[in-house]
Amino acid sequence: MSTPPGNPRLKAARIAAGYPAQQNLADALGVGVRQVRRWESATPPWPQAEQGQALVRLLGQDLEALGFTPSGAVPARRTVLAATATAAGLAAVPSQAVAVQPATAAADYEAVTRSHRRLYWSVAPAALHPAAVAHATLGCALLPETHGQTRARVAAALAETLLLAGRIEFFDMREPDRAAHTLLRALQAAGEADDALLGSAILAHTAFIPAWTGERDAAVERMTAARTYARRGPASPELLAWLDAVEAECETRCGHTRTALHLIGHAEDVFARGGEYEPPEWLDWFNPIRLAAFKGNVQLKAGHLPQARTTLLQVLEELDPSEEKQTTVILGDLAAVEAAAGEPEAACGYAVRALEVLERTWYATGMERVRDVRRALAPHQHERCVRELDDRLYGWATTVSALAR
Repeated sequence: MSTPPGNPRLKAARIAAGYPAQQNLADALGVGVRQVRRWESATPPWPQAEQGQALVRLLGQDLEALGFTPSGAVPARRTVLAATATAAGLAAVPSQAVAVQPATAAADYEAVTRSHRRLYWSVAPAALHPAAVAHATLGCALLPETHGQTRARVAAALAETLLLAGRIEFFDMREPDRAAHTLLRALQAAGEADDALLGSAILAHTAFIPAWTGERDAAVERMTAARTYARRGPASPELLAWLDAVEAECETRCGHTRTALHLIGHAEDVFARGGEYEPPEWLDWFNPIRLAAFKGNVQLKAGHLPQARTTLLQVLEELDPSEEKQTTVILGDLAAVEAAAGEPEAACGYAVRALEVLERTWYATGMERVRDVRRALAPHQHERCVRELDDRLYGWATTVSALAR
């Protein structure tokens, strides 16, 4: 990999903000597309005052973070990249603290990134998130002091680290605004690495954010960008199927379950056909079992309760016992199936099992599923099983754990 030409930070910010083409941003700013091309060149001119203010307002970052350098100034790579740490509330690494790095810097930095990737499945998010952000801060300091292949590898590992932090912020901490900012930084780092597949994964994660609030057009637009990036690299069946699953989740959140079921069917076909490319090492959150979990949730939301029950029970049986976060989601969906089927006792049984796992391994998405089930059980709230669920849901351990996070 070589560092991509032009200004990848502005390009990444443009795409993340919902302007897939240079012409789209030019129209929003009221300038010619040639001006946007100049800004995305390798030596972008400093924007005029009004244009600069409009860029900052539309893209959500200051001009230096967008890759611009004031006239007569030395390009401040460290300052721009260290904004990641500042945005996360951590102090940036002082410039004098980092010397030119040896060739082993990339391998050493990647090793910690891999460790954090594995720890995500077993370590509490409140403990892992600060470590991931601190590692990103270090990557921001290392990147300007590296060159060539070493620089590209550090940039890719930094992008993955920021993706991990963004996933924790969205799925575990339920802070979508913070996650959106972190994922934008991740996309900019992937641009520095010229890693199209990692860029595709980051863009697909950004689609979750508008989908959760029912903004279908924004979610579809980001998925279009994610698929475009996937076509630029040797995309594996796992990645292509995951993109289908993500879009299915987005369509389900926006009430389009028929479209979602079609996408799930396409993802199953992709897995069945296979392919010549292996999945990226970082794609450890998806496999055929996870696809079936997506399918069960879509069937549930579509009202296909017998099919959803069968699918989810199979997933629960095949899921690795160590995948406790995903287990809470499956148990929550099974509880929702039974609640919708008018079986409050069975629903409460699954919900209590989910809470038992959540006491060991917190996952905001899993707790969200349980709370949705409790709301669905409102017509049965005087039944003994529901009161027992409330005792567990609002017990000391669960309540304190939820408030602490």
